[in-house]
Amino acid sequence: MVVPQLESILRRQGYYLIGNHSAVKVCYWTKEMLVNRRPCYKSTFYGIRSHRCIQMTPAVDHCTFSCLHCWRFQGFTNVSFEEDPDDPDFIVEESIKGQRALLSGYKGDPRVPKELFEEAYNPGHVAISLTGEPTLYPRLPELVRAYHRRGFTTFVVTNGSVPETIERLINEEEPTQLYISITAPNEELHRKINVPRIKDSWSRVNRSLELMSTMKARRTIRVTVIKGLNMNDKYIEEYAKLLEKADPDFIEVKAYMYMGYSRYRLKPENSPKHFEVKEFASKLANAMEYIVASEREDSRVVLLTKPERERRVNRFLELE
Repeated sequence: MVVPQLESILRRQGYYLIGNHSAVKVCYWTKEMLVNRRPCYKSTFYGIRSHRCIQMTPAVDHCTFSCLHCWRFQGFTNVSFEEDPDDPDFIVEESIKGQRALLSGYKGDPRVPKELFEEAYNPGHVAISLTGEPTLYPRLPELVRAYHRRGFTTFVVTNGSVPETIERLINEEEPTQLYISITAPNEELHRKINVPRIKDSWSRVNRSLELMSTMKARRTIRVTVIKGLNMNDKYIEEYAKLLEKADPDFIEVKAYMYMGYSRYRLKPENSPKHFEVKEFASKLANAMEYIVASEREDSRVVLLTKPERERRVNRFLELE
């Protein structure tokens, strides 16, 4: 159950709370697509239709890390589920209901074409991320399956600290695409940047990367680069060795953005420029025999892939 203080903060920030531990919030890029026809970088990279995407979490007040670069409010009270988890079908239905409620103000907005609004009102993709650590939700494979039954494509974004859940996803219901977010090439930086709240977190992340390599679904590693912390060229080989464990289809090298609550912990100079991200990404690509496949300067992100997998860039997930 979300504590009252956290609930008040989340509601003020535009979250639609669901049951005891889940939430939806309309993504900035969903709004951008509706109003300005400007999609997110995941549209450029993977063919996601930004206006039809739900951004949600089944673990709004649960997380295993207290990352320096996290721009969400870190009012996490739990590192595991003590309460009985809500039913996955209930969460799915309420997330759709919540998305529609949050988008209702765009109906009749002269900037939003009627057809585009109607498409947004009937979402077809879900990003299971938003805030908290979704793999702590004990019924995550069932949640993914519940979305799939309704014709959704699914992204699950995790910090990799719960390999047991990743193994269950592999065995029970793989998402359309799994993300593991990495911000450290070694244990020392992991402890400094991710500030783990659980024991053996580094070994658990490594185990998750190893498990990822066995998945049939699309596999993506996101490397968030923070200037002055984890972006030095001396770490390139360590990153390469670490990421090769996962055999990822894609690697996103993305700049830390100086925004939200991260501003209390980091500085503007920790946020690299796009050309700096691209330089670092190119060096990582060379070390791993990947190629630079795409980029979005407005999001300061560069996409790497193996040459033989380049055809999968900008492919609509529904067609795979």
